[in-house]
Amino acid sequence: MTRTTSTTWPTAPPRSTSPWRRAWSSVFPPPRRPLTRYSALPMVLFVAVFGLTCLLLDRLHVVMFASPRAFWLLLLVPWFWWMHMGGYSGLVGWRSVMALLVRLGVVGVFIMLLAQPRAVREHDAMSVVFALDSSMSVGKATTDEALQFVTKIAGGKKDDDQVGLVMFGQNAVVELPPSISVPLDEGISQTLQVDRNGTSLAKGLSLAAAVLPEDHQKSIVLVSDGVETDGALGDLPARLKARGIKVHVLPVNYDHEDEVWIERLELPRHVKADETYEAVVIVSSLREGSGELVLFENGREIKRLKDMKWRAGKNRVTFKIEMRRSGYYEYTASIVPGRDEKGAVRDGISDNNKAISYLYLQGKGKVLLVKDTAGDRRDWQNLRQTLVRIGREVEVADPFDVPSDALSLLPYDCILFVNVPRDNFIPPQFEAIRSAVFNQGSGFMMVGGEGSFGPGGYHRTKVEEILPVSMDVTQKKVLPKGALAIILHTCEFPDGNTWGKNITKQAMKVLGKEDEVGVLVFDWNGGERWLFELTPAREYQKLATKVNQAQIGDMPDFVTTMRLGLQGLKNSDASVKHMIIISDGDPQPPSPAMLKQFRDASITISTVTIFPHGGGGAPLTQVAPAMVSIAKVTGGNAYYPQDPALLPSIFIKEAKTLKKSMIQNKRFVPVRPENSLPSDVLKEINATPALHGYVITTLKPRANNLLAVPEAEEEDPLLSIWQHGAGRAAAFTSDFAPNWGREWLEWSQYEPFVKQLVIDISRVSKQGFLRVSSHAASGKGTVLVEDYAPETSFLDVTAKVDGPRRFSEQVRLKQVGPRRYEGTFPLNGQGRYQISVAGVGGGRDEQVHSGFVVPYSQEYLRFRSNPIVLEQITKQTGGKVLDMSAKVEEIFVEDRETTRSDRPIADWFLLALACLVPLDVGVRRVQVDFATVRGWLGIGRTHRPSDETFSQLLRAKRSVDKSLGRDAARPVEGQGDVIASTTDAEKAEPKAKKPEPAAPSAPAESTTARLLAARRQAQKQHDDDDA
Repeated sequence: MTRTTSTTWPTAPPRSTSPWRRAWSSVFPPPRRPLTRYSALPMVLFVAVFGLTCLLLDRLHVVMFASPRAFWLLLLVPWFWWMHMGGYSGLVGWRSVMALLVRLGVVGVFIMLLAQPRAVREHDAMSVVFALDSSMSVGKATTDEALQFVTKIAGGKKDDDQVGLVMFGQNAVVELPPSISVPLDEGISQTLQVDRNGTSLAKGLSLAAAVLPEDHQKSIVLVSDGVETDGALGDLPARLKARGIKVHVLPVNYDHEDEVWIERLELPRHVKADETYEAVVIVSSLREGSGELVLFENGREIKRLKDMKWRAGKNRVTFKIEMRRSGYYEYTASIVPGRDEKGAVRDGISDNNKAISYLYLQGKGKVLLVKDTAGDRRDWQNLRQTLVRIGREVEVADPFDVPSDALSLLPYDCILFVNVPRDNFIPPQFEAIRSAVFNQGSGFMMVGGEGSFGPGGYHRTKVEEILPVSMDVTQKKVLPKGALAIILHTCEFPDGNTWGKNITKQAMKVLGKEDEVGVLVFDWNGGERWLFELTPAREYQKLATKVNQAQIGDMPDFVTTMRLGLQGLKNSDASVKHMIIISDGDPQPPSPAMLKQFRDASITISTVTIFPHGGGGAPLTQVAPAMVSIAKVTGGNAYYPQDPALLPSIFIKEAKTLKKSMIQNKRFVPVRPENSLPSDVLKEINATPALHGYVITTLKPRANNLLAVPEAEEEDPLLSIWQHGAGRAAAFTSDFAPNWGREWLEWSQYEPFVKQLVIDISRVSKQGFLRVSSHAASGKGTVLVEDYAPETSFLDVTAKVDGPRRFSEQVRLKQVGPRRYEGTFPLNGQGRYQISVAGVGGGRDEQVHSGFVVPYSQEYLRFRSNPIVLEQITKQTGGKVLDMSAKVEEIFVEDRETTRSDRPIADWFLLALACLVPLDVGVRRVQVDFATVRGWLGIGRTHRPSDETFSQLLRAKRSVDKSLGRDAARPVEGQGDVIASTTDAEKAEPKAKKPEPAAPSAPAESTTARLLAARRQAQKQHDDDDA
């Protein structure tokens, strides 16, 4: 029985000849398979499941969609389904359904991506930030009490609640970010510096609100007196309420009824020698009272008014003063209030009981010669005698006697540093000298020696900014580099770790750019480790940040850290290697064998012992013998400072051990560089004697190098000069002493050389017609300039103001009357304000200087707290008023609203889209032969000999051919020649004669070729129909 099968291909209807119909057919092609009522079932199920899923995700607050309008794109789903039904994929059965669902899945994920999905989380945790007013009006005692209150509240909160702390005054800092864990064992303390010269409630609340997490219920506890001296709240409470932040207040109440203060001390601005003047003191008081008023001149008492009585309001008191000789005179008026019947002082605030002002009587300019207290007198004695012989008035001072404000340096036309190291100074002194040179026009010169320039520790200081040379040496072939390792053990004294970090940074500043520095610490997470390994000091900013962020712990022993430091220093190619250890001496000391390794490697160790256990004034050899032994064995120094303030100078001194290689002891004859500019310093000087040493420095780009040290390739600067602001500065890297300059001391032109050098850099006094006065009042500074020139001219007058805490302001003065100019600027708290005024116009260019002192903060003029402001804050934000007895439940309330937070999760959907797109292509283009896969996996496979399997296939083929009535020897169409095979029976028959080969014929067409030909014929037929 023969069965014939045939395949019927769907025939597309004739295409319309209209372009619009043709376009419509391309967008909505006719289906290529019969449509039934079940054809759209996959699409309907997808839309239902997709819509229900998105709805449930949104209603259950698992995922929210920020742009739900994107779901209107679901209207395109039917079109995708129709395109699938009318496509040429030829997929049938489950593959067709799978391809459709994957394609719709791609569309669904794309729609959800356009809807901007965001993951939603629900929270019932609470975050509270305490905003603590630490300004001067609140007082340290109140601040400490408030910190104890914060510690108590933090100890009673729930485990998942957070506590933070913000300290504010004129500025605000985050002392403790909102955190679940709080250091309760040691208590919460203040470690960051806040400007206490003012109060800005707005800055404190704004910073507290900024650190609160958005996904928690939020509140702020404001601890303040409500007195605001800087800024204004404005609409800040309303904005906090809009964010859901409640502000509770813990008022600090005070009311000083008995209060007396000195408002100001008035002195004449223009004085002459040997004349008498009046000093006026303005005393203000809330009530009548009595006491004593004392006037000091340069720290010495000159007037005392006993049994002084004052009335409520302002009181004016005058003193007679006499100017005897030129110079700078600073006057301080101080009031000592009386006591009441019970013996109590009738004054609430003592910090506002003084006022400071100054007078400057110009005379013959002086030279300030600063020398090393412990140095050799021969370093400076000959230079001083030479300056006196050339007519200069010289004042010799130790580093401790150098003023810390620029106004006190006005009497000096020139300042000389003669072989004096940096560790004898404090930073305010350097800032005063820099301001005196840059703004007041004073001259400055540093003379070389073992305690000057780089070896003296002046690298990265204000003095280096003044000088025409830099301490960073570029001649690497001359100067070998050094390596310094610092071991920081926790310092158990107030702010001990802060001290340790600051002095570490101070030591790092001394080093040159190519010198290496590393710090070793112990922390509770990583144990003993390198905070950062040996790194070039030129990366100071990055290293200083790591030091600031370090968590320094109490290390059990020195063994591990010293071993790490030893290995790091051994691996360094530095020629000078040094280690500094700061500790209380408590950790276990290293073994003698380890110290021998340090000594064999030429690594010295210096130790600094701070507040050892059981110190009590006993010598270091008793309280910390291990620290002494470490330094002694390795050739270092052992320090035992009783005051932490000495630590910076110790570390700077130790860091300078790496800079000794900058000192060059050799004989040379100075030369005049070819690129040197003409200068009066070398007028009529053609040659100089030899010198026997100098300090290596690097000339700055704009400096004039007058004399240099001859070298084979490069010339080191010996004498260089440049202009620094209004003043001039010079650097002489050798000395004027018997050590290096012994031949110069016998030189016939030595005295003219020194005279011309000092004249060139000294300030030149010019007679001008401008007079300036300045004062402070109501939180503002006022500058008043009067013009006494014979001829009237209009001037452009500007003032540059330098104040405390790096305050700098440029003020343009306005003409307020004939020859009268005035300008104001905001104060930056207590401190000294230096004012340099320049008047230009009418062919004139004059400069005058003035200044004033704000002796106390404006905070000390607030005698009553302001609870009204605090109550308004609570009303506007929904908070409440607390007191020190408040319980945890009043702040961390039990009845809380659940808060939700969300975050974008578009990346998840992009990942899903990246997976679905290849799957969509694969389902349509890749045919999976599951029989082959099962064969690979060994499923259903039977192991038989290959020839038996092939024989069975041949027998099955003959059976099929016989049933179809075909000749087994006839080739099957499209299969080429029949492969002949003989059975065993056929092998026994005699072989027939081999027929003659037939003539070659055309090869038979394959099945694929016939199918392609049929498709081309069908396409041609369609084209003919359209035509």
